Amino acid sequence: MYVTAMLKLASRQRLALRAAGALVVLGFLAFTFHVATGLGGETLFGTWIYCAVMLGAAASCLTRAVLVRHERAAWLLIGGGLLIWTGGEIYYEAAVSISGSVPIPSPADAGYLLFYPLTYAGLIVLLRERIGAFPFTRWLDGLIAGSAVAALTAALALGPIAAASTSGSSIETATNLAYPICDLTLLTLVVTAAAFTGWRPGATWSLLGAGMIVLAVSDVAYLLEVAQGTYVEGGILDAAWPLGALLISGAAWAHAPRRQRVVPRGMRVSAVPVAAALVAMGVLAGERMGRLPAAAEALAFATLLLVIARLGLSLRRAGERLQSSEREASTDELTGLANRRALMGGLAEAVARAPEPGKAHLMAMFDLDGFKIYNDTFGHPTGDALLSRLGARLEGFLAPYGRAYRLGGDEFCLLCECNPAEVDPILAGALAALSERGEGFDISASQGSVLIPAEATTVKDAMQLADRRMYADKVSERTSAGSQSRDVLLTALRERQPLLAEQALDVGGLALAVAEELDMSAEERDETCRAAQLHEVGKMAIPDAILHKAGPLEDPEWEFVRRHPLIGERIIASAAALVPVARLVRSVGERWDGGGYPDGLASEQIPLGSRVVAVCGAYAAMVSERPHSVAMRPARALEELRRGAGSQFDPRVVEAFELVAERSGLLEPA
Repeated sequence: MYVTAMLKLASRQRLALRAAGALVVLGFLAFTFHVATGLGGETLFGTWIYCAVMLGAAASCLTRAVLVRHERAAWLLIGGGLLIWTGGEIYYEAAVSISGSVPIPSPADAGYLLFYPLTYAGLIVLLRERIGAFPFTRWLDGLIAGSAVAALTAALALGPIAAASTSGSSIETATNLAYPICDLTLLTLVVTAAAFTGWRPGATWSLLGAGMIVLAVSDVAYLLEVAQGTYVEGGILDAAWPLGALLISGAAWAHAPRRQRVVPRGMRVSAVPVAAALVAMGVLAGERMGRLPAAAEALAFATLLLVIARLGLSLRRAGERLQSSEREASTDELTGLANRRALMGGLAEAVARAPEPGKAHLMAMFDLDGFKIYNDTFGHPTGDALLSRLGARLEGFLAPYGRAYRLGGDEFCLLCECNPAEVDPILAGALAALSERGEGFDISASQGSVLIPAEATTVKDAMQLADRRMYADKVSERTSAGSQSRDVLLTALRERQPLLAEQALDVGGLALAVAEELDMSAEERDETCRAAQLHEVGKMAIPDAILHKAGPLEDPEWEFVRRHPLIGERIIASAAALVPVARLVRSVGERWDGGGYPDGLASEQIPLGSRVVAVCGAYAAMVSERPHSVAMRPARALEELRRGAGSQFDPRVVEAFELVAERSGLLEPA
């Protein structure tokens, strides 16, 4: 596991580093074999090889810092700490071999103890590099975990060590006590670092944490054995220090991931405080059964206080998140208005609560007219901005009266309590707020209102009545412009092709029935019916020689015929009220399998209204007399539709058409 930056090193450098690392590992294995079996000279293994392994581990960290710029400061500090520790070891071995005893404190103690602050600083710098800023909760979790580990370690080891360390002078006692305190601090910091990384440390933190834990635990074990008089130099415990150093040096070259923000979830959030609280309570319970060091009691008590603080913070944030989710669940994301869910709650309250005397609850639904054209012309971001503006205007107007809602798409709603004289002004003001004109567009709204409880006594009845009235208003507004434009086009078609005009009206009735069978909305049914009535308009541009040709059409003639949906779209779209209808007419020639014209659309890409008109138009054409074909019997025509389902036609539309045909008697023998 090598850091990514190492790939940039020269080949000779990589080989040299690997060779040096292999030598250090071999030296460690040789030293471990020596302490396990007792074979080999004590000076060679216990002094030279031992110090060489420690020196190699320190050199590995420092080399990493020199060759790789990333995280350089952290590894300089950690490598420097190991180097100073090794210096203390070298002095200790040299002094013991000469004098047989070492005074306390000594230069060796200085080397050992300086390792700790340098390592602490390196750990903190590395955490900053890997994680970035630490949120307060992460600090709290780290302190809780670290203090719990420190309390447990102090309870198990600090008492005997402290008792054995107070027999000498004050400075000797202070030096001896510094070791367990530094080890406790190191363990606390390692556990804290693990908490900061979300308990998913990765290769670097796993090796680094393992190495430091091995150093701290072996140091504590050594101090305990010395305090109890059981330590034997040259035993297996002596292999723990070089093992910890090697693990740290391995961490220096482990893969360094990109800085990432770790967010603990689920059980990870509560596992640390719960486990720490259990440890702290265990330590305090142990104090009742036997005398423990005051430091262990203080650390356990501090852990419980930190857990309580963490619990309070978690409860407060949980309450804030609950309030936020409740707000988001009842708020439309785009406009900031209340959404359909909030409307259902408001309506339920209005139905259950009687209004003040002389007043009623007014609920009105609004659907924007012209928004689809605006959205397609100017783009969805501009359309979203328009919806936000209109929603803000509606909310501002209704502030003295009641509340505004957005139900989705281009539908809005209001709910307020008012007297009968205020109903019309409120509706007029709301319609004005939902209107906007500009160059190339004119946005208005259709509305449907209901008074509660005079006209509706349940939420369902109020919604249904307002919805029906809104679409009735929309259809009536379209009738004035849309129907006049449709009538003009049908008159022109009748003058040009009387049979096509008569058939178009029949296709319109069929398409409307099929659209109802498919449960299309009132607006979609209206557009589909008009598209069925006008889908042949483009054929007015086809020469009679082609349109009435008795024999098969040639390829150039077919190309001419296939242009009629585009021609029809251009003619119909010249009337602004019929633009949505023109889009449906354009796609009537498309096939379900994608082999149609003019755009080669397939399956659900084809508008549903166009698919309905294609089936109804094909049926009408097959049962009609044509210059190039004889009229089919209705049953035979329906069989042809079934055969084309899944290739030319939408199977669901064909199935709906068959149900309509059975109910209307189209399948009776001609």
